[in-house]
Amino acid sequence: MARISIVGGGSWGQAISLILNKNLHNVKVWEYNKENADRLQNERKNDNFLKGVTYPEEIYFTNDIKELFLEEPDFLVFAVPSSFLRNTVRLVIPYLNHKNLRGIINLAKGLEENTLKRMSEVIIEELSEDCSEKICTLSGPSHAEEVACGIPTVVVVAGQNNDMLYAVQEVFSNATFRVYSTNDIIGVEIGAAVKNIIAIAAGVIDGLGFGDNTKGALLTRGLVEIKRLGVALNADIETFSGLSGLGDLVTTAISQHSRNRYVGYHLGKGEKIQDIMNKMVMVAEGVITTKTIRELKEKLKVSMPITEEMYQMIFHDKDPKEAMFSLMTRTLKNETQ
Repeated sequence: MARISIVGGGSWGQAISLILNKNLHNVKVWEYNKENADRLQNERKNDNFLKGVTYPEEIYFTNDIKELFLEEPDFLVFAVPSSFLRNTVRLVIPYLNHKNLRGIINLAKGLEENTLKRMSEVIIEELSEDCSEKICTLSGPSHAEEVACGIPTVVVVAGQNNDMLYAVQEVFSNATFRVYSTNDIIGVEIGAAVKNIIAIAAGVIDGLGFGDNTKGALLTRGLVEIKRLGVALNADIETFSGLSGLGDLVTTAISQHSRNRYVGYHLGKGEKIQDIMNKMVMVAEGVITTKTIRELKEKLKVSMPITEEMYQMIFHDKDPKEAMFSLMTRTLKNETQ
C-alpha cells in the first residue's frame, strides 16, 4: 500500500482518488476551495463536479495543504489546471521532502502562458533538476466522469526513469484502469495540449450543424498539426498515433463530457467566448491553450491553420462560418505537405 497525496480536488483529482482507493492505497486530496473540501470530507460527494458519485470514508479531503505531508507521501499527484500549476507547486515546496518521493505525477494538459513551457518543465523549474527523473505526466483518453464510474479506461504515463514509470503503472492500474508507459514526455504533453484546440474546433462543427465528413476531415488534419508541432520539438512521431495523441484527440472531440467541445459548440452557435466561460463550473483548458500553442507555432514557424482559425475565433471574434471558409479555400496542396 502506497501513501499518495493529490493536489487538486476537481473532477479529475476526485476520479483519480477513487482509482487509487480501489487499489487499496492511502489517499489524501487537497482542494483549494474550503467549501468544496468540507463538502467532500463531510458529505462524501460534490455533484458540482462528478454528479452521483460517493467517496469512500478512507479518502481524506482537506483544505489545509500541509496535511498532505504529515506523513511523507510515496507519490505526489498534481491535478490542477495548467494555468494554476506553477503557483500550486510553490504551495507544496515548504512541506515537501522530494528526496523520499518515488514519483511526482502531473495530470494537467496545456502550456504555461508567457513561458510556453510544458507542465513537466514547470514542475522541474520549481522543484529543481534533482527530481527531474521522478516527474512524469499521465495522459490519454480519460474523461473523469467515466473513470469515476469504473468504465474501462486506458492511458499512458511518460517520463525519463523506467523504474519510476513501472512503479506508477503498478500503483494506478487495475481491471478498469490500464496504464502504458513511454519515455516520450514531450510528445505526450504536446498531444495532450493541442488536442484540446482541435476538440473546440470539433464543437464548432457541431454548433454549425455540419456532419461526419467535416468531423472526419478535422480530426485527420488536426492530427497533422499535432504531429508537426511535436516533431519541431523533437518528439517521437509515433507517439501521436498512440493514446495521448490519436486516442485522446478522438475522445475529446466527440464526447458529450468534453468541456472543450462544449465551448466550441456554443461558439458555433454564435455565442461569445466570455459568455460561454461564465456559464461553466469547470475549466476548459483549450481556450488558453489556443493562445499559447498559437504563440509557440509562430515562434517555431510551424504551419497550423486550424489552430490559427481557432485563435482568431476565440480571441478576435472571427465568425465561425468565415473561419471554415478560410480553411476550405486555402491554397491547394499535396496531402503530405
